[in-house]
Amino acid sequence: MTTWLPTLITSTPQEGYDLAVKLSRVAIKMTQPDADIREKLRPEYAENFAALIGSSQIVATHFATVAAANGYWREIS
Repeated sequence: MTTWLPTLITSTPQEGYDLAVKLSRVAIKMTQPDADIREKLRPEYAENFAALIGSSQIVATHFATVAAANGYWREIS
């Protein structure tokens, strides 16, 4: 079975952060699969500081998960 998320393992923290953002975006698409409705709602949260902070918190949570899965990108001696 092919999946959009084959692994949480990334080569670098930057790739890990990019993956965290993707996880967040996919969650929104799964929660509201209708692209027209997502587009219609965007202006309501685009200027809402609480919604933007909430989005950042979700990305941070996903990044923490990805970082843990990657051993915080520490080299094993």
